[in-house]
Amino acid sequence: MWYRAFALLLAAGLLSTIWLRSAGLPHSRSATLAANPLPAIPGCCTAGPLRLIGAWQLTSPHEDFGGYSALIRAAPGRLLALSDRGYTLEFSEPGAVQLGPQFAAIVGNAQQLKANRDLEAATLDPASGRLWIAQESRNSIERHRLGTGREAFRQIPEMKDWALNAGPEAMVRLTGGRFIVLCECAAGWFQSGRHPALLFAGDPAEAGAAQAFTFAGIDGYRPTDMAQLPDGRVLILARRLIWPVPARFAIKLLIADPAEITSSGVWRAREIADLLAPWPVDNYEGLALERMPDGKLIGWIISDENGAVTQRVLLLKVEIDELKL
Repeated sequence: MWYRAFALLLAAGLLSTIWLRSAGLPHSRSATLAANPLPAIPGCCTAGPLRLIGAWQLTSPHEDFGGYSALIRAAPGRLLALSDRGYTLEFSEPGAVQLGPQFAAIVGNAQQLKANRDLEAATLDPASGRLWIAQESRNSIERHRLGTGREAFRQIPEMKDWALNAGPEAMVRLTGGRFIVLCECAAGWFQSGRHPALLFAGDPAEAGAAQAFTFAGIDGYRPTDMAQLPDGRVLILARRLIWPVPARFAIKLLIADPAEITSSGVWRAREIADLLAPWPVDNYEGLALERMPDGKLIGWIISDENGAVTQRVLLLKVEIDELKL
C-alpha cells in the first residue's frame, strides 16, 4: 500500500506546485529587466575547466518573461534568450554597456496552443543573422532572420518517431554550415544516456535528408543545449531531474567532437564538469559561448524556471580554461 500513499502524496505536491504557478504577478508590458547578483559564496566555484565569475537572478514584471530554453550571443555584449512559449528576450550582459531589454514574440502569439510555440533549441549564423529554432511538440525546424521574421518552416521526416513532448532539445550550427540536433528522448528502453540524433549537411529548414546516429552522453542526463568551441568541438549542457516536487536538478557539461560522427554510429561525449553545490543549481537549458577581447573564452548559462515559485531564472558567467578541455 505504500506506493498508493506515495502516489497520492506526489499528486498533492504536483497540484500544489500548479496552484503556486498560477498565482503570478498581474500582467504587465513593462519592458524592464533586473539582474540581481547572487550572494558570494566563499571558495565558489570551479568544476573541471570552468570557473564561475558571475551569477545573477533575472527578474521582470513583463508577462512574456521566463521559460528560457535556449541562449544565443546575439551581438557583442548582448544575449538572446528564447522561451518555450515562443517569446524572446534580448538583453545586455551584466558588466557590458546596458541597453534596454527587448521582449518579442518569435513563434505564434499568446492565443495559440503551446504545442505550436514550444521551441526548445536555437542556433545562429552570425554572418547572415539567420536564426534556426527547433519546436519540440511539432518536431520541426524553422529559419528566421533576426528582426524580419520567419523565412522557412519544415517538419523533419527523420523526427517522426521522436516523442512529441521530448523531441529536439539541443541544436548547433557548426562552422561550415552543418547542423547537429539531439533529441531529449532516449534511444530505447534502459538507454537513458543514449539519444537519437541527426546531422544535416546544410539548412535543416530546407529539403534534404539527414544522417541519423546515436548520441551517447551520461546515463540519466538529457542534453539541453549545445555550442561549438573555437577548436571545432562541441560543449553540451546536460540535465537530470533528481526530484519532481519541488523540482531539483543535477547539471553536467560534456564535450564531443563532430568529426567523430559516423553514419548510424554512436557519437560519444565525455564529462568535463559537474556543477555541484556550492554552485547555484537550477534547471539550466541554455548555453552560449563568447570570445572576449582579452582572449578569454566565456560561457553563459541560463535556466528555465518553468513558471514555478520554487525555481528561478538564473544566469551564470563562467570562464573556460581551454587547455583543460
